Amino acid sequence: MKPTCFRYDKQLALRWISLLSCGVAAAASAGTDTNAPAKAPPPLTPEQNFEGGAKTYNNWVEFSTGGIISTGNKSNFQQQHQFSGPAFGGIEGLHYGTNLNKNTTFTLDARAIAYEHDYKLKLAVDRENGPYLHLSYRQYRTWTDGDGGYFSPADANFPLANNGLGLDRGSLTLETGVKRETGLNIAVKYTHNFREGEEASTSWGDTHPDFTSTTRGLSPSYQAIHEHSDSVQVDLTDKIKSTYLGLGGRVEYGHLSDSLNITEYPNEPVQQKITSQQGTTYDLGEVHGFTETWFKPNLVFSSGFSYSHLENTFFGSRITGSGFDVGYVPTSGAGFGYTNLSGTSRLNEAVMDLNLLYRPTPNLTITPSFRLQKEASDETASGIETLSDFSTTPFNANGATGNLDARERLDVSYKGLTNWVLHSTMDFTEVTGSLDQYGGLVPISGIGLSPVASGIDGQNFVQKYAAGARWYPTRRITLDAGGYYKLDRYRYDYSTDSAPNNSPVRYPGYLALQRFATYDGNLRLTVRPLQNLTLSSRYEYQWSTIHTMPDGLSGLSEVESAQMRTHILAQDATWVPWSRLSLQAGFSYVLSDTHTPASDVTQAILDARNNYWTVNFTSGLVLNDKTDLDVSYFYYQADDFSDIALSGVPYGAGAQEHAVTATLTRRISEKIRLSLKYGYFRFLDAPSAGNADYGVHLIYATMRYRF
Repeated sequence: MKPTCFRYDKQLALRWISLLSCGVAAAASAGTDTNAPAKAPPPLTPEQNFEGGAKTYNNWVEFSTGGIISTGNKSNFQQQHQFSGPAFGGIEGLHYGTNLNKNTTFTLDARAIAYEHDYKLKLAVDRENGPYLHLSYRQYRTWTDGDGGYFSPADANFPLANNGLGLDRGSLTLETGVKRETGLNIAVKYTHNFREGEEASTSWGDTHPDFTSTTRGLSPSYQAIHEHSDSVQVDLTDKIKSTYLGLGGRVEYGHLSDSLNITEYPNEPVQQKITSQQGTTYDLGEVHGFTETWFKPNLVFSSGFSYSHLENTFFGSRITGSGFDVGYVPTSGAGFGYTNLSGTSRLNEAVMDLNLLYRPTPNLTITPSFRLQKEASDETASGIETLSDFSTTPFNANGATGNLDARERLDVSYKGLTNWVLHSTMDFTEVTGSLDQYGGLVPISGIGLSPVASGIDGQNFVQKYAAGARWYPTRRITLDAGGYYKLDRYRYDYSTDSAPNNSPVRYPGYLALQRFATYDGNLRLTVRPLQNLTLSSRYEYQWSTIHTMPDGLSGLSEVESAQMRTHILAQDATWVPWSRLSLQAGFSYVLSDTHTPASDVTQAILDARNNYWTVNFTSGLVLNDKTDLDVSYFYYQADDFSDIALSGVPYGAGAQEHAVTATLTRRISEKIRLSLKYGYFRFLDAPSAGNADYGVHLIYATMRYRF
C-alpha cells in the first residue's frame, strides 16, 4: 500500500489551531457569540452580473425610442435596413406570466413600435396535461425601393418617391385544444392572413431617356397589393404502443386583388399609365397525416402523406390610360392589352414520403428515404384583346399540366475511426410530365402573332452524389472537407407544335435536351492555437456548365450555352484576450462569373460577374460590473459594373457600403437596464451614378424594467 504523503504548511496549521481554539471556547460557554462576523454571500455569476443581481424576475417591459437623420436616397436605405424614420418608439417587448392556479398558467407577450407599424400581441392560457387557449396577432411593415433605372449617356434618372413603398403583413391566430402526455391530443387553429400596401417591381416601363428614338425600360413601376385569406386547421395526434401517429385537415379561402402600375414615357407628350390588374379567389382543401414507429432503439420508421385540392377563379385586365385604375378607352399608340379577363383553374396534388433510420452499430447510421409527388392541373381563360384605337377582339386559351415526381435518397454516416466522422449522400429524382396549351392573344388589324398550340412531354432526371469528412488530428485542430457532383438532364418531346421554325415564338420548341452539371468542393480548417483564440478558414470552388441540344429538324448543333465558375474564400477569427473583452473579425472574398457564347458575338451582352468582398469586426467590452460596450463594423465592396447603356442593358453591382454601430448598456439596478445605440451607414452606388447613395445616422435607446 502506497504511504500517504504529508506536507507541513505553517499557515494552514495556525488556521486549524485557531478554529480548534474557537471550538473549545464555544463548547465551554453556555451562550452564543453574537459578535461573530456574518457569512459572506457567494459571488455573482457573470449572468447574474449582467442581469443586475441573483434574484430572478420572470416578467419585464422594455421601452424604446429612436430616429434617423438621412441624406441621399432614403428609400434605398429603408429597403436595405428596414427602418422607416425619422422617428419611432414604443414598447419593444412586454412579457408577463403568472399562475392562475396550481396547474394553469397565463402569459402575455406584446410589442408596439409606433411609426414602424410593428405590433405583436400573444395571450396564452395553458393547463398542465389539459386544455389550452392561445390568441395572437402579428403585424409588421416591409419597405422596398421603387426607383427606376438610370441612363448614363443622357444622365437621366427615373426616381419614384423619396420614401420607400410600404407593405403591411399580418396574421390573427386563435388556437385551442388539449395537450396530454399520454392519450389523444387535439388542436384546432383559425388563421387570418393579410398583405396590404405597395411593393416595388422591376417590370419597368419604356422611356425615351435622351428624347430620341432610343427606347429603354427604365420607368419605375410598383404593385398595389390587397390580399387576405382565412383558414381552419384540425390536428389529432396520439401514441399507440411504439407508434406516434397524427391526422389532420385544413380548409382555406382567399381573395387576392393586386395590380401592377407602370408609367410609360414619363415627362413626355405621349406619357401613358398602364394598370395590369390580377385578381384571384380560391378555395383550398387539404388532408395530411404521419406515423413514426420505433421498432427497436436503433430502428425507426416514419411516413407522411398529404392530399390537397385547389380551385381558383381569376380575373384581370391590362388598360392603358391617362391615369391608374381607369376604365378602358381606345387610346392611340397604346400597346397590346386586354379587358374582362376571366377564367378558372384546378390543381390536385398528392405527396407521400417514407423514411427509415437504422443504426446497425453505434458508429454506423443508414437513412434511406423515398418521396413521391403527383400534380395535375387544368386552366381555361377568355377575354377581350385591345390595341391602340383599333376594334377589340375576343380571345380564349386553355391548358393542362401533369407531373409525377419520385425522389430516392440515401444518407450514410460513420464515426468508427478514431478522430474521424465520415458522411455521404446519394440523391436521385425522376420527373415525368406534360404541358398542353392552346390559344392566347390574337392579331388585331394584322398586327401581332397568331396563337400557337403546343404539347410537350418532358422527362427530368437529377442525380447528386455528396461526400465529406471531419478530422480531429489534435484537440486544437478540426478539418472538414467535402464536395458534391450534380447532374440535371431535361428531355423535351413535342407531340404538338404549331409554330413555324421562323416564328419569334418558336422558342423553346426547338429544344430537345439540356444538361446542367455542377462540381463543388469545399474545405474548412478550424485551429485553436491558444485557449482563447480560434481561427477558421474556408474555401469553396464550384463549376457549372449547361449544354443545350436542339431538335435535329432545327438545323442547329449542340452547344455549351453557359459556363459558371465560383471561388469563395473566408477567414474568421475569435479572440478573448481578457475575461472582459472579446474580439471577432471576418473576411470573405467571392469570385463568380458566368460565360455564354452570346458575349463572344455582341457587346450588348456581357459575361455576368458577381465578384465582391466583405469585412466585419465585432468587439464586446465589460467596462465594469454594470456597464458593457459593444462595437461593430461592416464593409462591402463590389466592382462588377460595366456601363454598356448605348448598346445593351448594363448589369452588375458596383457599390461600397460601410456600417458602424456602438451600443452602451448600463444596469442602473437589479430591475432597470438602459441601452443606447448609435449607428452610421454609408452606401455608394456606381450604376445609378450616385443617385442611390445615402448616408444615415441612427440613434436608438431602450429601457428594460423587470418585475
